[in-house]
Amino acid sequence: MIGTESFRFGVNWRTIIPEAFMQRCGLWFAALLVYPLLLAENLPVIPGTATATAAIPADMQRESALYLQRRLGAWTFAEARAILGAPLRQRPAFDEGGAVSGTTYAFPDPTNRYKELELSFDRQSGRLESIFVYPFQMTWQECKDAWGANVMVARTSRGRVFYSYLNRQLDVLVDSGGSVISIGLY
Repeated sequence: MIGTESFRFGVNWRTIIPEAFMQRCGLWFAALLVYPLLLAENLPVIPGTATATAAIPADMQRESALYLQRRLGAWTFAEARAILGAPLRQRPAFDEGGAVSGTTYAFPDPTNRYKELELSFDRQSGRLESIFVYPFQMTWQECKDAWGANVMVARTSRGRVFYSYLNRQLDVLVDSGGSVISIGLY
């Protein structure tokens, strides 16, 4: 039997769920499908969606990597999630000795400037420790033009080159063709 006018939460389900749908599925099932949509009206905007721009701070809209760099040592995961939304995935972060030192979370860039943003949070303090941005298209030459070439160079076995700037807190990982894979900020 289909329920009457309204029940829990004071919603008149007959005004939002078509009668034919309720008859086929039952009121409770139909309500389970529709109620989350009603709740969504009161939820914060999720970054990465078309309407997220209003929720993105103006400084972040200008340059997301620099905005995040200014939050190093201060931001917690909760603060990052409030701006960036739910992470896509996570992985352990390691120190130079190979011990787990924190957690790195991958987020979509709500400004769509970068393919992805990774934020690494320290295990003990819970604060933002480093940032990795993954550009859509950038070359090592563009990095040199922007930041110079005062770097220490390390070549990897897979033909990649790791450039660590000596005069700024910036690392660049480049593939064998000269395309930037990631930029690290710490």
